[in-house]
Amino acid sequence: MLLSVLNAFSWIIGKLARSWLSGFLLGSLFSAFLIYSTSENYKDTRSGNIYLQPSISKLENTLYGLKINLNESQQQLFQNVGNNSSTEPYVSCSYNLNKLDLSKCEVVQIANICAGYNSTRSFVTLVKSLLFYRKNPLHFHILVDTVSENILRILFKTWNVPQVQVTLYSLSEAIPEVSWIPNKHYSGVYGLVKLTLVKILPKTLEKIIVLDTDVTFATDIAELWNFFHKFQNSQALALVENQSDWYLGKLWRNHRPWPALGRGFNSGVMLLNLNKLRALNWDNLWKNAAEKGLITHFATSLADQDIFNAIIKEYPGLVMNLPCSWNVQLSDNTRSELCYSEVPDMKVIHWNSPKKLKVKNKHVEYFRNLYLTFLEYDGNLLRRELFGCGSDVTATINKSLSELSEDDPCYEFRKLKTMNFRTHLFFLHYNYEPTADDVTLVAQLSMDRLQMLEMLCQYWEGPVSLALYISDAEAQQLLSYISKSDVLNTRTNIGYHVVYKEGSAYPINMLRNVALEQVITPFVFLSDIDFLPMPGLYISLKKQVINFGLNLTNKALVIPAFETQRYRTSIPQKKSEILNMLDMGTLFTFRYHVWPKGHSPTNYAKWRVSTTPYKVAWQPDYEPYVVIKKDIPLYDTRFGGFGWNKVSHIMELFAQDYSFYVLPNAFIIHMPHSPSFDIGKFRGSAPYRRCLKILKNEFVRELRKRYVSKQYSLRTV
Repeated sequence: MLLSVLNAFSWIIGKLARSWLSGFLLGSLFSAFLIYSTSENYKDTRSGNIYLQPSISKLENTLYGLKINLNESQQQLFQNVGNNSSTEPYVSCSYNLNKLDLSKCEVVQIANICAGYNSTRSFVTLVKSLLFYRKNPLHFHILVDTVSENILRILFKTWNVPQVQVTLYSLSEAIPEVSWIPNKHYSGVYGLVKLTLVKILPKTLEKIIVLDTDVTFATDIAELWNFFHKFQNSQALALVENQSDWYLGKLWRNHRPWPALGRGFNSGVMLLNLNKLRALNWDNLWKNAAEKGLITHFATSLADQDIFNAIIKEYPGLVMNLPCSWNVQLSDNTRSELCYSEVPDMKVIHWNSPKKLKVKNKHVEYFRNLYLTFLEYDGNLLRRELFGCGSDVTATINKSLSELSEDDPCYEFRKLKTMNFRTHLFFLHYNYEPTADDVTLVAQLSMDRLQMLEMLCQYWEGPVSLALYISDAEAQQLLSYISKSDVLNTRTNIGYHVVYKEGSAYPINMLRNVALEQVITPFVFLSDIDFLPMPGLYISLKKQVINFGLNLTNKALVIPAFETQRYRTSIPQKKSEILNMLDMGTLFTFRYHVWPKGHSPTNYAKWRVSTTPYKVAWQPDYEPYVVIKKDIPLYDTRFGGFGWNKVSHIMELFAQDYSFYVLPNAFIIHMPHSPSFDIGKFRGSAPYRRCLKILKNEFVRELRKRYVSKQYSLRTV
């Protein structure tokens, strides 16, 4: 718990210059740190280290303090704009919601449309803001395409948030219902799908809140849910009035918007009473409105919003006008200042411009800071239990951990096999069609190795699958780095899979598994981020995998590895240059001076003179870099940090009767860098090395039991 507070504290310091909001957040987190640092502690009798006792109540106090400071940030914004705002009245409605009419464990139902790679990132930020303030169980009903379905299924499964349920619905069922409607809006056909929710969602569902993915909450969504209790008999919809002059037709000459009641309504935040809409035959209602509007307008300009407004114009009794603070709209022509200069606090911020955070607004910096607060917030801290409402997730996690002993010297390593690391697959757009001979380079990295990615991709033009072990804040640095890189920003064949940091051990084999499982090519090159492939290696390997028939046989192609001790050196382009540098003493076989067992079975002496591939025998501790078919055993996740993580995988390949063949005209070069933290622990900690030996022996015993035919060979390990 202390580590989490310290991490948050460090992050806030790094953002101190951002604005006054950072000052408030810094004060909140620093206060939390002082509370924790003075807590009663106990001494671990094994290691003599001092640990702080975890305290749920104090974590709640920390979050509560952060919420208070976010509210204070809003108040400062109101003071700044209050004296300068227009005196023009802004239509709004006020309701007394001091008392919520829902029970403690009543489930708030939420619907979203999420399609494509990039939309999943904005959706996660919305979810963070909802989880930060929520006090009730949530059930997300998300309409997804095949891309977002895979991403969100894994994301929520690994996030493991108590009292959060997720149901995914295929957009393939909804799109045919609306694809006949021409739409000029940048959202395309997906911008019309909300019209089909009444039909798509289960008939047992009575009411739902519908949210665009580009909204950010600044309060508990239960307050919004409570408006359902304020509906009058005829009311089936609740929306906030549109905060631009769009539907007034005054933005430019000959502007002809769809019909709307007054200023119209914005569909980014909606409450739908599904039972009432079903009784009204909603499917026919919206289709008739769409057909009628298309006769004169030919296409929608604002997607589903135009059709919702056409219906409300004809049937005004259907709508409840929500207070403007529940959808503060930051579009290019917004007049939302008339709202937030009058109301006591803002509830929902809506980035409803195609420019999103780059929208032109004189107060955009204030809103951007609120958004960035959740964007970079550690999502692991949102796994908070709502006590008294039940949680299968928490029970499962506690059961797995209870089977481990904290007195075990290898506890941190064993815990790796029970942990669910929050994972966001395909963090950026990915677009690649593989061929039958295609090879994907598979690697993992942390933020301190990111600079090596650019150089690697200069030498490897084929597809890449990367697992990145980073924090929420570092994920935004990743986006910035890639967008500014001439090498990376045009590549769409790199799969970036973000695994969020948690715990003290580096889960290297779990990261490798994440990257390996997302490969779509038939073959993989199992490498590391600090190795440069020789020029043309990708093209060469595509030929070799076919020549060797890797897809039909248990064969692995070994790529000989070399290293240089010089940070500035020319990279060899072909084998003759490698041989020259070996003779000159400026290049060496990889790890020959510290771990010869790892690569000596490759037989570098034979490689020097070979012109054809040759077979080598597996030996204990062998850990070559190999090209192999995709469908292979996963890495053993008990091995984290440094040591035996690759060795164990190669050993299992041997146990499955894989043969190893060395390619005579292929090579990779290790790029020098400072030692990792885990190498330091291995070299300097005898308990660490003893634990690694224990895990190794356990792994080998298990392997002997599973592969009886290899018992004799594995006995020598």
